[in-house]
Amino acid sequence: MERRVRVRFAPSPTGALHMDGVRTALYNYLFARQHGGDFILRIEDTDSNRFVPGAEEYILDSLKWCGIEIDEGVSVGGPHAPYRQSERREIYLKYAMQLIESGDAYYAFDTPEELNAIRAEMEAKGETFAYNYTVREKLNTSLRLSAEEVKERIERGDQWVVRFKMPENEIVKMDDLIRGHVEVNTSTLDDKVLYKSADSLPTYHLANIVDDHLMEVSHVIRGEEWLPSLPLHYMLYKAFGWSDTQPLFAHLPLLLKPTGQGKLSKRDGDKLGFPVFPLRWVSPDGEVSRGYREDGYFPEAFVNLLALLGWNPGTEQEIFSMQELIDQFSLKRVGKSGARFSPDKAHWFNAQYMHVRDNKELAALYIPIAKEHGYECSPEKAEKIVGCIKNRATFPGEFWDLSSFLFEAPEAYDEKAQKKYWKGDAHKLVSQLRDILAGIENFENQNTEAICHAWIQENGISMGLIMNAFRLAIVGASKGFGMYEQCEILGKEETLRRLDKALATLPETV
Repeated sequence: MERRVRVRFAPSPTGALHMDGVRTALYNYLFARQHGGDFILRIEDTDSNRFVPGAEEYILDSLKWCGIEIDEGVSVGGPHAPYRQSERREIYLKYAMQLIESGDAYYAFDTPEELNAIRAEMEAKGETFAYNYTVREKLNTSLRLSAEEVKERIERGDQWVVRFKMPENEIVKMDDLIRGHVEVNTSTLDDKVLYKSADSLPTYHLANIVDDHLMEVSHVIRGEEWLPSLPLHYMLYKAFGWSDTQPLFAHLPLLLKPTGQGKLSKRDGDKLGFPVFPLRWVSPDGEVSRGYREDGYFPEAFVNLLALLGWNPGTEQEIFSMQELIDQFSLKRVGKSGARFSPDKAHWFNAQYMHVRDNKELAALYIPIAKEHGYECSPEKAEKIVGCIKNRATFPGEFWDLSSFLFEAPEAYDEKAQKKYWKGDAHKLVSQLRDILAGIENFENQNTEAICHAWIQENGISMGLIMNAFRLAIVGASKGFGMYEQCEILGKEETLRRLDKALATLPETV
């Protein structure tokens, strides 16, 4: 029987969730959905020293904003609860002891001071210290001490760790769904710590292996930084006798700086002026980091740009709905090399989603923006405005600059625009246009445009001359969208008032 696809996203609550982490969650989610499987959220909070209050809530809020739905795990529960590793500590001790009993792990009582002294001594000789098969039987470990000494040390409260006993000169044969077949000699690996008595918690290596097994995870899709740990994880599955049911692995490429050199970091965002976190984050010490949501990105645009940072659909298509990503995503088309992040491309994605956004949704964003500037705006008016400006905008934050003239009549008229457009018969023609507009009852833009253009054509008037002069009179500068759309939004009374003011202010002859 084919194994059910079950994937997990297992972040640590040590701070804000980086966009790299969101991409890992997204790829897991797409893979699970495409195969009719389960997406599990597990919080790996075994590193109690680095725990940050609020980080877990931030992870949940970020996934929700992105539209990544949790099938099982923290916040929703499930048959394998609990899903926080700190609540599963008794489970890990049992498995650590199992490895000691099978001879695949051992107790180590070395203090940090002792290890630092050994490390310094070896460095003084030009050698590098590694805790492995060459030293483990010479140090304070259960491999050298008698069973009585080990028992005595534990009973009197000496701190200890459990280390994996990495075999000597054994070839670990591994397969990665992205990187292919890899082989490593165990003699190049050290004996990693699996469990610490100091806080009664496992390290990542033991906890994630045990949890993935107990939660029946079928595929582990995670970042490239975990690739060096893969040999140890293979050896742990073997030591537990779980090799037949161990998950398939896929290690994702790094997200790179805009220069393409090095891993993308918060410092890059601070330096170049773009966010690297999905949502705004305020650290416990008060440091504020920008978020894509607060910068005005739509969640669909953020998800779309992340999906294409490492995955290639094999076509020219760049705009994908979540369902399209689910249908087309494949680990076979995820690259091995790092994916360079481009802030300009991120802007482009958001603009594409802005241009096709429903006007009602954008109007809901526009109304509070107008209110911030002291103006009440009805939903109907807001819909008309955003319908006219959304193709010119990348972010909602640009709405006011693109439309403020609809609320604020010009107090003065741009000098450059006057010299360029208010010349010849401009005053006379705008005066005539004003009289035509005054006689129109239906001020919908299609109607006013048809009547005014008929007059322009019948009289052989230069379209460029009259329309630019018209714009200067209404806006006070050479900016804005279609003049007839503007007039409809302003209304007949305000349109005529602005024209009268311009005709009284601007010279009749130039």
